[in-house]
Amino acid sequence: MSLDSSDLLKIANMKMPFGKYKGTVLIDLPEPYVVWFSEKGYPQGEIGRLLAQLYEIKLNGLEYLFVPLKEKTN
Repeated sequence: MSLDSSDLLKIANMKMPFGKYKGTVLIDLPEPYVVWFSEKGYPQGEIGRLLAQLYEIKLNGLEYLFVPLKEKTN
């Protein structure tokens, strides 16, 4: 799996478009929810690709790297 800078920014700032955590920024999704997708299957398209990448990020404990990438909301 390779990540490019645009994917990293999307994971840091894009909101989940559906489901229980609709509106939650991807990097802030609870790990059990992301693991559930890895077990059940990812959705088609960009969101599925980003969730698969997010799984690897969370699995390796790299969420802290996204703090400077998150957009400021002030």
